[in-house]
Amino acid sequence: MKSFDAIFIGAGQSGPFLAARMAEKSMKVALIERKFLGGTCVNAGCMPTKTLVASARAAHVARRGAEYGVQIPGEIAIDMKTVRNRAETIIANARNGLGGWFAGMKTMTVIYGHARFTGTKEIVVNGETLTAPKIFLNVGARPTIPDMPGLADIDYLTSTGIIHLDSLPSHLVIVGGSYIGLEFAQMYRRFGAEVTVIERGPKLAAREDEDISDAIADILTSEGIKIHTDVKDIRFARSADGATVTIDSKTIEASHVLVATGRTPNTDDLGLDAAGVAVDKRGFITVDDRLATNVEGIWALGDCNGHGAFTHTSYNDFEIAAANLLDGGDRRVSSRILAYALYIDPPLGRVGMTEKQARASGRKIMVSTRPMSRVGRANERGETKGFMKVVADAETKEILGAAILGIEGDEAIHGFIDAMNAGTTYPALQWSVPIHPTVSELIPTLLGDLKAV
Repeated sequence: MKSFDAIFIGAGQSGPFLAARMAEKSMKVALIERKFLGGTCVNAGCMPTKTLVASARAAHVARRGAEYGVQIPGEIAIDMKTVRNRAETIIANARNGLGGWFAGMKTMTVIYGHARFTGTKEIVVNGETLTAPKIFLNVGARPTIPDMPGLADIDYLTSTGIIHLDSLPSHLVIVGGSYIGLEFAQMYRRFGAEVTVIERGPKLAAREDEDISDAIADILTSEGIKIHTDVKDIRFARSADGATVTIDSKTIEASHVLVATGRTPNTDDLGLDAAGVAVDKRGFITVDDRLATNVEGIWALGDCNGHGAFTHTSYNDFEIAAANLLDGGDRRVSSRILAYALYIDPPLGRVGMTEKQARASGRKIMVSTRPMSRVGRANERGETKGFMKVVADAETKEILGAAILGIEGDEAIHGFIDAMNAGTTYPALQWSVPIHPTVSELIPTLLGDLKAV
């Protein structure tokens, strides 16, 4: 049996950075990864998908060239092999960069293999038993495969596999109208595919306010994407050209089917029962406000603990654990203000509560919206779709949440993110003097239009 000061299972966006911090303090650590360093973000998530989004946007802007006085003779052609190779190069560079970094740490041992608990503090990997007083689980999540009639009979894609396509689907049918599905929908439509989105719920991006959801749908349908919501029955059958998808008795012929119906934590084959680690009904590892599980000396970080399926929340889990375990801090998950983005184009940047959540909290609220058509930067760029929205507490003047669906919304939202984390009230932020011409310059104006609702 080999002994370490700490063992990390999974090499996503939490564990490796904490392992590195410990190795820098000459602690003996083992980092176990069953496949690739970097987790979902590097290998199948943020980095490759946003690389594909960039290629799709380049095609979209090129097709609009004449609007800007730029003449491009002939049709815009897409070389899907080059598109795929760009994404795979980004993956390889990030993965290799992590490998090189870890290789330079004298007290870190990187082990590739499938780790399983055989006891509370005993882990078997590649037939060898390891033990440590501190164990960190950072095993991430994988695409959820729903139980739908006929799905197992067709060759469907997930968000992991579609990244490596080197040919263009003639008709891509996407099952799932949330963030992952919508990004791929617009991306492949801009590459030139016919795209249909199927969503069981009544609207796209279900966690958003209805006005945001409707605007997202308008953006996508304006580019020729077909959207079906409130679908009750979805069935699949293999066909000569791919698959026949039946929705509420209507048939759709697809060359490719992408299943984007959520994420499932990678916790079902870790032997958690042998360690006594508790999970919830969906398989997420139960943790307290400091990311500790119910078993002393075992922590869960990142997607697998159910506290945020984002790279930045996963990295924040590392920051919380490092502060508490290494720096004498007392940081907690509950102090985190959730923010995220949807990378359609234009993107949605969001922080804090939606209007619906704010109303449900029982507060007296104020709301302000502003169309992007009244934002100078948007008009100058010829990209005026979407709108800005902020929700505030009428009594405390606290900013409760904000959304910017529009050009550079993923960047401009940080004005609200920073203010909310600093505890700045909306009257104080309203008196800031932003740079012109930017999207962010409209934040004080937006705040000035707050009205009780």
